[in-house]
Amino acid sequence: MLSVSNLSLRFGKRTLFEDVNLKFTEGNCYGVIGANGAGKSTFLKILSGEIGPNSGNVAMTPGARMTVLKQDHHAFDDCQVLETVLRGHEELYRIMKEKDEIYMKEDFSEEDGIRASELEAQFAEMDGWNAESDAATLLSGLRVKEELHYRQMSELSGSEKVRVLLAQALFGNPDILLLDEPTNDLDVETIAWLEDFLLDFKNIVIVVSHDRHFLDTVCTHMVDIDFSKISIHTGNYTFWYESSQLALKQRADQNKKMEDKKKELQAFVERFAANASKSKQATSRKKLLEKINLEEIVPSSRKYPGIIFQQEREVGNQILEVSGLSKSVEGNVLFSDVNFTVAKGDKIAFLSRNGLAVNHFFSILNGEGEADGGAYKWGVTVNKGYQPVENSKFFENCDLNLVEWLQQFTTSEDEVYIRGFLGRMLFSGEETQKAAKVLSGGEKVRCMLSKIMLQKPNVLLLDEPTNHLDLESITAYNNGLKDFAGTVLFSSHDHEFVQTVANRIIELTPAGIIDKHTTFEEYLADEQVQARREAMYKDV
Repeated sequence: MLSVSNLSLRFGKRTLFEDVNLKFTEGNCYGVIGANGAGKSTFLKILSGEIGPNSGNVAMTPGARMTVLKQDHHAFDDCQVLETVLRGHEELYRIMKEKDEIYMKEDFSEEDGIRASELEAQFAEMDGWNAESDAATLLSGLRVKEELHYRQMSELSGSEKVRVLLAQALFGNPDILLLDEPTNDLDVETIAWLEDFLLDFKNIVIVVSHDRHFLDTVCTHMVDIDFSKISIHTGNYTFWYESSQLALKQRADQNKKMEDKKKELQAFVERFAANASKSKQATSRKKLLEKINLEEIVPSSRKYPGIIFQQEREVGNQILEVSGLSKSVEGNVLFSDVNFTVAKGDKIAFLSRNGLAVNHFFSILNGEGEADGGAYKWGVTVNKGYQPVENSKFFENCDLNLVEWLQQFTTSEDEVYIRGFLGRMLFSGEETQKAAKVLSGGEKVRCMLSKIMLQKPNVLLLDEPTNHLDLESITAYNNGLKDFAGTVLFSSHDHEFVQTVANRIIELTPAGIIDKHTTFEEYLADEQVQARREAMYKDV
């Protein structure tokens, strides 16, 4: 068990949280949620002992072992990959090193023999003889190729290092597992593997993630940081979101009787329990939800941006035709022989195992990048709204405030009109006078969304649009795209986003494309498609 007692943390006059009392118990997975800046990652650092609170304490069962997903990708550059994973179990690794040092001695004494015997007993008790094979199994599950296992960490790419550090955290069956954004830089197959691993994990997991599908799949409880408090709620993210929205609606309805409100909440809980997730935890979740106290369901203080895309005019029948597009970078083929036509009503998700392929593809379609071969043609009625994966050129060295920044993209001189679009993105009052160059990553994306909404496009071209956004903004963005009557071409690593928006999937590979009119989950479940995918990536 892990417990938090009377915990408070302040930075100057700002209170992140105060008088926090929580218990985390075995067999449960807790998803930590809160607005950007609420203190999610900071809370995990307090639990791990990396930073101390102003008051209160954290206690765990004596002898329990905690592991943490490391964020410093260069911390183990001098180590081999397999060794880095083994170091996740510090005591086992210490015993291994001491044992090896004793056996390497030339003047091996009787005292050394006794100590080696003691270490061997401890090593066997910790299942040390299977340590390397267990570590290798984790690496393979996380799609780190076997030929990399004995390479130096410094030789690996950024995404490969992320996978190794995740394997390090998972290694050795820790009693408490702390994961901060574990799905970052993982492809859909690896995320699915991690979900299965955590569903089978019997101990305590505490995770921060912006991936709603991941939170819904693995979490039994949500840890909500709100009102400078931290509270635990039974259920996954969707249950928390829908129940908090229902509570907010009920609070606004002053005329509704308390008895009617309770009946409405009870009906909601029963419906959600009946439709519990199809995962392996479905039965336990259903039982948890059936026992929920209605008093636990409270409205949230979260603010959701108003992301509403409107078309100035409907697009014609000719939207986009792509013929034989290909692109290579430094001798590596990103995609080739790309041929497709976009029809009215298409909402197409573009995938690739190589993220650069999609980035370059979108850049080419927007006229910023150049293909090695092939052509594309946009229809004359297309009014395209583009959100690039990298937006720094719009903000760097920009001394304009937000109103002035947004005025660059319209002929309207009506400041009230401009402020309206910023207000939808939660920029109001003095915030609109901030300099564009000092914005955070999430604020820049919200400004880009203001720009696109102001344009009133009929085709949206969106490259990783939810990067840097909090869960509230992602949810609002998701709903905005579902409601949009125009055409959408987008890429995203957010499973829920792709599943609920896309009606067509196009995967870019070095050997051509796979083009299916289907949902994302149907695409992943199609055995013929998966076999074709493997064949098209085989030689990469």
